Amino acid sequence: MSIWEGCEMRLASLIERHEGALMHKYGARLLPEQRRAMDAIRRCRTTAAGEVLWQCNGCSHALLSPRSCGHRSCPQCQNHEATQWLDRQRRKLLPVEYFMVTFTLPAELRPLAWRHQKVLYDLLMTIATGTLKDFGQNDKHLAGELGMTAVLHTHTRRLDYHPHCHIVVPGGAVDRHRRQWRKSKDRYLFNGQALGKVFRARLLEALGEQDFKIPTTPSRWVVQCQRVGKGQAALEYLSRYLYRGVISEKQILCERNDTVTFRYLESKSGQTRTRTVSGADFLWLVLQHVLPKGFRRVRDYGFLHGNAKRLLQLVQMTLQVVIATLKPKERPVLRCPKCQAPMQFVQAFRPGWLSG
Repeated sequence: MSIWEGCEMRLASLIERHEGALMHKYGARLLPEQRRAMDAIRRCRTTAAGEVLWQCNGCSHALLSPRSCGHRSCPQCQNHEATQWLDRQRRKLLPVEYFMVTFTLPAELRPLAWRHQKVLYDLLMTIATGTLKDFGQNDKHLAGELGMTAVLHTHTRRLDYHPHCHIVVPGGAVDRHRRQWRKSKDRYLFNGQALGKVFRARLLEALGEQDFKIPTTPSRWVVQCQRVGKGQAALEYLSRYLYRGVISEKQILCERNDTVTFRYLESKSGQTRTRTVSGADFLWLVLQHVLPKGFRRVRDYGFLHGNAKRLLQLVQMTLQVVIATLKPKERPVLRCPKCQAPMQFVQAFRPGWLSG
């Protein structure tokens, strides 16, 4: 049994202990973004990431603390950013039924997606949202513009590679010209099979235009369209994986005989399951979901887009939404270890500043 079992399992510590095995088994497949993510997570909140000087407003006590890496795949970072995103989305919530529409790449296209991540991920999101947009415009009942929040996920809850796009859609559409809101039918938005048929045709056409060699795929692609209530739960689910990687360190249970065990919630049964893999395989499961540099994994469309504030206000007035003026949540205050007064930021130092 490892001496680490029963201790808090930090991803940085697992990288330190299993990086050699990872490089031996997967080094040829690791991309530059994944190597940078691994280096950032290893340095996070250590002096290798630099230090920050704080001074107490009460007793003038000075304190040096290690800096965070700030990488969006680090499980220790970006909690404040995720909270801010969720707060912004809550301000846009409408008193209507919400739907979660999930577009999934078939297994036959996953190797192609892995080799050309930026192109395939962008096509997945663009074509999925474009398909929904056209369905909203062409639907006799809605005949208007949808609002959409799309988030790209590349993982299953078991951390396997499985690119798909979740899109949260308020149940209704707005007619810009008539300045009219049209509510969707209760408990129904669009037919998943119909969405899948159009999505498949458009994505294969786009791949052909990119001159990719396209493998044979099933005649039916999976598109799920399900009602999720008032939208709050769906947004909270999406916010978990926006800025802090694909796994929380609380999910990592133990390390034993060069293996790592983590827990996850099985979507079909709702039961907690565990998975045990080698240390190298665990790091690979995590790192394979690091996104290309600069790729925006969350995007708003339609009347939820940042440039459509007036249109959103029209929808809110039509639905008689009471808009609360909430102050953005501030970052947690660092307290002085001596007198508990708030500490003030003074200066940030780069790694190795003392030796220089």
